[in-house]
Formats: sequence, C-alpha cells, structure tokens
Amino acid sequence: GPARRRCLCHQRRTVCLRTPHVTCQAASDVLAKTVSFMKNLPSFHLLPREDQLLLLDNCWAPLFLLGLVQEMVTFEVMETPAPSMLKKILLDGQNRREEPERSQPTLAAVRRLQCCLNTFRSLDLSPKEYAYLKGAVLFDPDVPGLKASLYIQSLQREAQRALQEVLQPLHPEDQGRFAHILLIASTLKSIPPALITDLFFRPVIGRTDILELLVEMLY
Repeated sequence: GPARRRCLCHQRRTVCLRTPHVTCQAASDVLAKTVSFMKNLPSFHLLPREDQLLLLDNCWAPLFLLGLVQEMVTFEVMETPAPSMLKKILLDGQNRREEPERSQPTLAAVRRLQCCLNTFRSLDLSPKEYAYLKGAVLFDPDVPGLKASLYIQSLQREAQRALQEVLQPLHPEDQGRFAHILLIASTLKSIPPALITDLFFRPVIGRTDILELLVEMLY
C-alpha cells in the first residue's frame, strides 16, 4: 500500500554482487590498469615518495571508477542472503572471536554509485579525454600533507589545459563540455573508497588492506 511505498527501509538493505566471479575479475583488471597508468607517468615518479603515496591513497578510487566507465564494466547487485536464525545463534559467538563482522554495501549506496557511473557514461569520452582527465584527477594539489603541492598544481593545470585543447576540435559546438566533465568528475570523489573496496574487492582480498595491496602493485 501507500505506506509501504513511502518506507525507505529497503534502501538500507545490504547487497552484494550478483555475479561476483565475473565482476570481481573485471574490477581487478581495471584496478591493475589504474595502477599501471600511474606507473607509466614520468611526472608521477618525479614526486617525493611521500607525495606519491598520498596521491595513491586519495585518488585511486575516482581513477578506478573512471576506469570502470572507460572499460564499460557494468554490474548488478542482489540482496545479501540472510543466515538462518539457528545458524546465526550457533555461530554468532564463534564468528566474533575469529574476526570482526565485515561491512556490507547498502542498496542506497550502490544505487548512488551506479547513478554517478551512468552519468559519466552519458558523456561518451574519447580515449584522449579519459587520459587527460585521469591526469587532472590524479594530480590533486588539495590533498593534505603534500610536499610538492605547487608542482602538483602545475601538473593538474597542464592536464586540464590538454583536456580543453582536445575538446575544442571534437566538440566545437559544446562550449560548456569542459566544465561539465570536471563537475561530474568531482562527484566520483564523493564515493567512499570503503564502498568500492567492500563491493568489488573484499570478496577476493578478504581482510587485506587495499592500500597495502595498491602500494605493492605500484612499487
């Protein structure tokens, strides 16, 4: 009835990937390409190692999401199966002693993620647009604690200028495309890295720290 339609309880239900083997493999491939993008940038390696680690920690998630869109990776989720009451009673104490309960993505959080990805897909960016946009996202001078923030700011401006130069011949009639792309890119940064980790990588890496894994991949 109307009361049921107004209830938002289902938005708080926990969800998981419908086809985890397929989606996790595709996500792992995108993550590897994301790290490879950083490794192949000479300007990134010129930065102090501390700055490299800070940028990696703060920027891997939006870069990964850009990669998902570029590689046309789609996914569906389903409600997390609830354990039977008997199993929950028998194993609850044992599970708490062994390891902390793993966080699960909610339906509302995943829908917001999918909305951001679909909005970006509608832009239909070219490979060059993706490359320069990734550079603008990676070289974020506003990350706290950077030693070479001024140099990183110049790298970001250079990437943005290159993106703008690519846009002009490709979309001469769309004068607002550059600002629109940057605006939508900023929404990707609002997606929590924990959500991305829990949804795409926790089924594969378990309790491993995702940042430790990224550092190992980078170096």
